[in-house]
Parts: sequence; structure tokens; C-alpha cells
Amino acid sequence: MNTMLLRKSVLGVAGVAFAAGVVGGPVAATVDSPAGAATPVSSVVQAEKPDAGKLMPHGVQGAQSRIPLDAEQTANVKAIVEATKKAGMDERAAVVAIATSLQESKLENLGHLGDRNDHDSQGLFQQRPSSGWGTVEQITDPQYSTTAFLKGLKQVDGWQDMPLTEAAQTVQVSAYPDHYAQWEKQAADLVTEHWTS
Repeated sequence: MNTMLLRKSVLGVAGVAFAAGVVGGPVAATVDSPAGAATPVSSVVQAEKPDAGKLMPHGVQGAQSRIPLDAEQTANVKAIVEATKKAGMDERAAVVAIATSLQESKLENLGHLGDRNDHDSQGLFQQRPSSGWGTVEQITDPQYSTTAFLKGLKQVDGWQDMPLTEAAQTVQVSAYPDHYAQWEKQAADLVTEHWTS
């Protein structure tokens, strides 16, 4: 009889402890919402969108252009963003790269255009094999061509503090150096949309 009583007591205490654990569970963190109701804190951290001031520290220069993008152009934007991250560079570098590609190729990975070609320029950035940017196969690879562009950008002292068109022009050496500026707003919008996706 004493053994049976002891067993019921032990089971009763274990049952209370189990029930308390199920009901209470692990300590849940809560935050008071503005309405005063407690809401659970998620352990998932949402990546914040890049700050517009960081993307366009000088604002935009001149009239802005904008084009609609198809699936291939959007994939090229994503490739530029990914290559920028892999290069350890920030969102501003991605804005400069995307604006440059918008000007050079409208974000299209262009092959040789025959009589309409500017020398031997090809790819997203219209880089030239004859100028040492790489082989045709390399410069028509979005990851490679972006990395090559960013390598050139890194070599520009103070590029982070330059207006976009000056930074892009220093790398590209274009016959139309002021044309990059018109794409800054769309490039910043694209980085905002795709940097954390």
C-alpha cells in the first residue's frame, strides 16, 4: 500500500511538471506593440532595404531615364548584385555597375553587333577583348564582366565619394561620359528591389 501511495505521489508531481512545461513552454519573448498588446518576437531577422541616401549620396544629376525590363534583363540585374556582394562591395557599387550597364547595353548581354559594333565591345558593360577586359566568352558572362568592372572601380581612388557618372566614366572611358547619370534613379531602385532578395 505504501508503495502504491508513493508511486501515485511521484506520478502526480511528474504530471504537474509536465503540464506546466506544455502550457508554459520555453520562455517566449514578447514586445509591447503600440496598441499595448504583447506580440511574440520572431527569431527571423528581416534584411532591411538599402538606404536611398547611401545608394544616391549626391542625389541624381540631370534628367533621369527609365526602361521596362524583361526577364533576361532582370536576371542580369540579379547577376550584377550577386557579383557585387561576392566582391565584398556595397550597394553603392551595385548602383554604379547597374547604371553603367543600363547605359552601355540596356542590361542586355550583347554579342558582337557587326557593323553597328563599337570596335570589339561586347557584354553587359561593352568591354573590349582588345583592351584587356578578357576573352569574348568571359566578357559575355555577367558574373565575370561585373567582377571585371568592379575590379576597375576599386582601383579608382575615392570612387565612393564621386558622382556616379564620374566613377563610371573613370572605369569605362566612354566617348559620352555624362550619359551614365541618367540611369542613377532606376539603378538605385533596382538595387533596393534586389539587394536583399
